[in-house]
Amino acid sequence: MSDEDRVYLCTACHWEKVPYRRWKLGLFTCLPCGEEQARAVKHTVVPMHKSNYVPMFNRQDLKGINNKGGFYR
Repeated sequence: MSDEDRVYLCTACHWEKVPYRRWKLGLFTCLPCGEEQARAVKHTVVPMHKSNYVPMFNRQDLKGINNKGGFYR
């Protein structure tokens, strides 16, 4: 029996089947459960000055990130 023939069940609802390629990517939930988990996490992506983009999950981290806006404590 190959890996593609195995049945992979969702780790959240234990009901839906998860496609082999999705499981191989490390996504162990079915699409509806994955959508629900993604909507539960609120985040934004912030471009840093002369750098890359950084995901921010905490609103307090956003305050004072712009060095042109003045000092913030």
